[in-house]
Amino acid sequence: MRTFTASTMPVSTRPPAPPTGPFARITLASMSAGALAGAASTFVVLPSASEARVVGGALVAFAAGWVLFASLTTRYTNRPQTWAYLPAAALAVSGAAMALLDPGEPAMSRLPWVWAPALVALGLWSVWRTRRDLPRRVARLMVYSVAALVVAAGLGGVAQVAVGDPQTATGPAPGRLVDVGGYRLHLHCVGTGAPTVVLLNGLGETSPQWARVLPPVGDKTRVCAYDRAGQGWSEDSSKPSDATTAATDLHELLTVAGESGPFVLVGHSSGGVHAMTYTHLYPSQVAGLVLLDSASPNQAKVVTSFNGEYQVMRRGLAAVPTLFRFGVGLLMQALGAPDLPGNAGRQAAAFADSPRGWAGERAEQAELPTAFAQSQAMTGLGDRPLVVLTAKANVDSKPGWATAQEQMAALSTNSRHTVAEMDHVGFLHNPTGAAQSVTAIADVVTATRTQGSVTAR
Repeated sequence: MRTFTASTMPVSTRPPAPPTGPFARITLASMSAGALAGAASTFVVLPSASEARVVGGALVAFAAGWVLFASLTTRYTNRPQTWAYLPAAALAVSGAAMALLDPGEPAMSRLPWVWAPALVALGLWSVWRTRRDLPRRVARLMVYSVAALVVAAGLGGVAQVAVGDPQTATGPAPGRLVDVGGYRLHLHCVGTGAPTVVLLNGLGETSPQWARVLPPVGDKTRVCAYDRAGQGWSEDSSKPSDATTAATDLHELLTVAGESGPFVLVGHSSGGVHAMTYTHLYPSQVAGLVLLDSASPNQAKVVTSFNGEYQVMRRGLAAVPTLFRFGVGLLMQALGAPDLPGNAGRQAAAFADSPRGWAGERAEQAELPTAFAQSQAMTGLGDRPLVVLTAKANVDSKPGWATAQEQMAALSTNSRHTVAEMDHVGFLHNPTGAAQSVTAIADVVTATRTQGSVTAR
């Protein structure tokens, strides 16, 4: 009977050679390189780019990690993982297309119907190929972890897009949509009387967050809340998200809607900067101002922590809208919403914890230095009534905040400045803080009607 040794056995029937090579180290190095390259692209190279280009750069970086995995296993092991070139190609082509085409809204909100199922399929396929072809247990676990994240991101993306856009999910707008020249802004007005009060949202805020303020002010005079372009129920705009754009949009909105001035403008946070810019551009349309823990035109110079915070936020927000497309916002909404009357809390959370909400906040945050510079053109109110409410929490935690608030109070010879035991959003969300806001507004309205002094309190 004929026998075979290993050296004489036909090649087709020889058992495969034992795997050799540093599979675990190659896998760790490749996956880490892709992740680090993606982080560098997002937070260092492209933090101010459009969301599509940030995503495109990250995808190309992740593709490089898969290419490295395939090439290193080919060179240094006897089990080349050439299958990894497929996810590399898929990521690279997708990333290049995103960067070159640079889609905005609504395309970015529709694309998850394509990429989310594709991520699930890609992750599951990678698990199958890893189980079949990658010999070392530790190396397999590393790839499994990456694949699990890919699958989870895809499932989250499917869940997020299935919920629908927040404008639909929150139900019909309480106000009306007014065309301001190619896009419509949401305006919600109640009450009668003059002067009309206009409420201006802060960074990342929407009109439902005035739910504790709008009704009681509406009992005293006419009052309007609205959403800037890209916020709340308003449509998107391709214009810069700076203070001048916000002011000119608001002027067009009030004019087309038939709301007659002069107005009392009430700005919370960055909404105060927009109110001051509006006052500079349309001085005859402003009867008085209320600034609720407002950002300052001189914020970058006076509030010493601002520049560092701005740089961190500018880079950190680069990835946030995309992360929320993976369903992160749904988890946050499940954890709770602001304590506001009726459906307002749920509506505010739906808008804020959404890809669109964060994309709008990112766009406005990037323009803050420009907005501050634009608002500096408003150098004084004369004797028009002004009330400045300041949150003690910011006074205590932000060096220079008190000085900035005092500078704004000095814009008018007819003003009152109050530091309240409140945090930044308390003037809208907290019942006591909202009542203080209503009182401040009522005092400016009364002073405007009587052409008298703001009540001392």
